[in-house]
Amino acid sequence: MTAILRIESRKRVRGSVVLVSVFALLSVLYFSMFPGVQEEMEVVADAFPEYMFDLFGIEELHTIEGFIAAELYSFFWVLLLGIYFAYVGAGLIAKDVDERKMDLTLSNPISRESVVLQKVAALWVPLITLNVAIPVIVYVGAILIGESFNPVALTMVHLLSIPYLLVCAGIGLVLSVTIDRVRTARVTALTLVIVLWLIDGISRVVDDYEWVGTFTPSRYYEETDILVHEEYAVGDAGLLFVVFLALLAIATVIFTRRDI
Repeated sequence: MTAILRIESRKRVRGSVVLVSVFALLSVLYFSMFPGVQEEMEVVADAFPEYMFDLFGIEELHTIEGFIAAELYSFFWVLLLGIYFAYVGAGLIAKDVDERKMDLTLSNPISRESVVLQKVAALWVPLITLNVAIPVIVYVGAILIGESFNPVALTMVHLLSIPYLLVCAGIGLVLSVTIDRVRTARVTALTLVIVLWLIDGISRVVDDYEWVGTFTPSRYYEETDILVHEEYAVGDAGLLFVVFLALLAIATVIFTRRDI
């Protein structure tokens, strides 16, 4: 029975199109800015304290790779898209429970495990849409201003982001099966993602507490290293995927054992 997967997938289409449109507009903005500010970037970099660049993982702002990594990926992709997936994950179960729709769903011959898995599987829509459309937009945008990206690095910055985004969704999912109020679950999920992102950034500039960042998902996805240095931490992505599977398992166990 895949009815839930089909219904949930259709629900994700509109949001995915909106997100692609937003990122496309941001890309146009930043690519139009880059030729005019390229020579000034080194001066700007010298004007800011070093800890600011460590905090946000910014490097080589005078190159198209460093500029786009800092302006587009470090904040909008890692933080805002992470928040989006946490928000969506937090509503997967809690929304139906809060609106009294889950009783009707479970009155059909379907297991609770299948409900969770099908709802999570519907995240393929934003994952594929964003990770196919945005690299094409970025690649073409660079060419239009006389720059270029290594297509392998650009592909990897998106491919390796998938486990990170899944972990954000997994955090939301665990809260979704734990908290009945969908609004509370969503606010808690997006707040947690923001806090984890801040902890990662702050731990990078405080030597004695750098180890704290190892407990944050953003520590295992380094967009600047991928685009600027062409370093592909496949092992870190694998670890994030394992964490996602663990969160999915925890959420499934909680949902199958709780009363609704």
